[in-house]
Amino acid sequence: MKPRSTLATWLGGLDGSRLARVLETRRDAAAAPEPRSVGELAERLQRPGSVALALPRLARPHLQVAEALAALRAPASRDALAELLEAADDEAARELDAVLEALADHALVWFDGAGKLRMAGALRHAWDAPLGLDAPLEELLTGTTSDELRDMLAALGVKPPGTKSQRLAALAEHHGDPERVLSVLAEAPAATRKLLEDRAGARSARFITSGSPDPDPEPEPGARWALDRGLLIEDRHRYGPARMPAEVALALRGPGRHAPFQPVPPSVERVSVAPVDVDREASAVASTFAAGAASVLSVCSTSAPARLRSGGIGARELARIGKAAHTDDAVVRLVLETAYAAGLMARNGDHVAPTGAYDAWAEQEPSEQFAVLLQAWWNLALTPTRARDEDGKALPALGGAPPCNGCVQARHGLLAAAARLPAGHGARVTADLGPLITWHRPFADCSLQEDTPFATVIREAELLGVLARGALSALGIHLRTGDPEALGVECRRLLPSATATARLGADLTAVVTGTPSTRLAALMDSVADRETSGTASVWRFSAAGVRRALDAGRTPEGIAADLAAVAAVPLPQPLSYLIADTARGHGRVRIAPAACVLHGDEPALLAELAAHRKLAKLGLRRLAPTVLISRSPLDATLAALRAEGYAPVAETDEGTVRIEKTRPRRAAAAVPAPRGSRARGAGRTAAPNPAKGSAAFDPSALATRLLAAPATIPDPAPFEGGAPFATDTEEIVAGWAKQLPYTDVRQLAHAIDTGQAITVEYVAASGNLTVRTLSRLELAPPYLEAWCHLREDERVFTLSRVHGVMPVGHG
Repeated sequence: MKPRSTLATWLGGLDGSRLARVLETRRDAAAAPEPRSVGELAERLQRPGSVALALPRLARPHLQVAEALAALRAPASRDALAELLEAADDEAARELDAVLEALADHALVWFDGAGKLRMAGALRHAWDAPLGLDAPLEELLTGTTSDELRDMLAALGVKPPGTKSQRLAALAEHHGDPERVLSVLAEAPAATRKLLEDRAGARSARFITSGSPDPDPEPEPGARWALDRGLLIEDRHRYGPARMPAEVALALRGPGRHAPFQPVPPSVERVSVAPVDVDREASAVASTFAAGAASVLSVCSTSAPARLRSGGIGARELARIGKAAHTDDAVVRLVLETAYAAGLMARNGDHVAPTGAYDAWAEQEPSEQFAVLLQAWWNLALTPTRARDEDGKALPALGGAPPCNGCVQARHGLLAAAARLPAGHGARVTADLGPLITWHRPFADCSLQEDTPFATVIREAELLGVLARGALSALGIHLRTGDPEALGVECRRLLPSATATARLGADLTAVVTGTPSTRLAALMDSVADRETSGTASVWRFSAAGVRRALDAGRTPEGIAADLAAVAAVPLPQPLSYLIADTARGHGRVRIAPAACVLHGDEPALLAELAAHRKLAKLGLRRLAPTVLISRSPLDATLAALRAEGYAPVAETDEGTVRIEKTRPRRAAAAVPAPRGSRARGAGRTAAPNPAKGSAAFDPSALATRLLAAPATIPDPAPFEGGAPFATDTEEIVAGWAKQLPYTDVRQLAHAIDTGQAITVEYVAASGNLTVRTLSRLELAPPYLEAWCHLREDERVFTLSRVHGVMPVGHG
């Protein structure tokens, strides 16, 4: 029975709750369109791409057991596995059974009906040389002639049987006995013994060289004696060094050599911490981050950050944003990267500007704003606050770094590690969680520039309130379980609502406790200068700030009324005087475009300007008592007068006051809108809006449907009179992408029809296999037009070159 059908049989024999656990852990296999049978589910579960998604989420003992089973060449008995892992005592045996149960929940390892352990084929090939062991003897001898087998047996002192199959069996029997292998080794030359012992102890027993094969490679010292006896097997195509059969390596290692098995995680020094204290700290830091995020993005909305020629936002722009938003570099980087991932910012020529989605986000409550950025951080394929690369060179923000799954695993491993701490306890030193991250996620990425392992990702979790007082906060708990609704509830509980009022002081300051509302922040930014941000924000009023509001078309009465509407107390007298005094001097001089003309109602003031030494560079000349002409352009003249403390206003060509109100730059959506043309039968609804959510995934209901359905549903064969396709799109895709199995055809057709993104394995024109994430798919047989996220451009793909399909967003 094939391994695939064995998995289908095993899945079909599960009860509903156990099958639901498999579906829960391997959600990518249940992605829409949902599988219609356990046979189709088994097909999806054993796809290399699906197994590749599951592997990084496994803890160290799970990977150790899987590697040991791969070395045993499943099917293998549990006893043989336990012996290899030295898990014979009761406690170790229970740990091994728990690990096997977890691997079964992932449908990576299962017991067949004969009591043997089997594993997914793609998992078996995850290791080129599991435990440093190469392939078994019989596999390495594929293609060996009968005469060569006879010579090997003769060199070993074994009488060769008559047929090739008998000779192969005799050689396998000989090498399968460790004592006989060791007795042969005892007679070997010293150079051969050293070569074989070194090779047997190596972590990787398979060596592959690049380039063209050498027709006559020079054998290693001592290798010829071993080659003649089958202790080493020469590659039939002369690629690289000779290979050592697994049986020979195990014999040379001896019975005392066991595979590593670490079922118990590293210990962490703990300290008692009350849940209320965790909530209090998480609330404080999350509120501070939400306020900082709103400030950072407000600065970017006012003045879009410029991109470096090489891409990304450089240190100078990051410093400018941080200074204006009154926050540090780490927060600026974290906000920019999460906002970009959430679609709140996008590239706009040589700048990165907020998108239309930012305007809607800015009107939300701080808890809702924070939840959007927190979700983006959870799935971000990079470590956003990492400021330097491995060589110590400064990294730009939004630099377009390649996706880093290890960064995602570091984040997930941190929360898994913190979740293992007993209730009411936290890590005394959060840096001690680093070894736990490695145990929970061996594939996690750790920067070489960090003083302690995973310090950067731990600091990010603390900045967001996910980790507080060394313990996992309620935010972290719901973030880890993947329940956006529960996470939203916790954000609303821990983050206060936006503040709509300010305390205006006689010292010309405005203090806002908590996160100011968008309207309040916009009002204060328009008329005052922000001095601090955080749990409390402070603005200072000045003549320059009031003049800025007047330049934008506001009236002094309107400014005073708006401030009074948000003030907790009546407007302080000094502030009222400041507004009135600034308004009194505003517009006393007007500058008209000519090149340009200055005019006003006060001859003494115009005479003062004409005689002002610091304005001499403008080339002012008096034409009349109330009219001056300037040799400098209007904007330069305007700026020069304002720099000297005057308050001129500019006029339009029609003689009206020019309103100096800049419209914020907005970038287009990161992915362009779909084209209108469609192929036959491939109609599509609008792409789903992630912010609105989608139907909750119910693994129990799907498990019930799968167990009630026939075990297998035959693939349609439309050109041979087979079962009909479910949609026209499926028929078109299947007709051109003939190498795709039907389940892949279904998922690709579903992505085309619903406008969802999809990941494909695609053979490029160069012949290289690439992995592309595609959006906005348009079917134009024999081609597929789509937005390619790898190239960030519209591309055309040939359907016949699509060799695999995977859903997006299940990593």
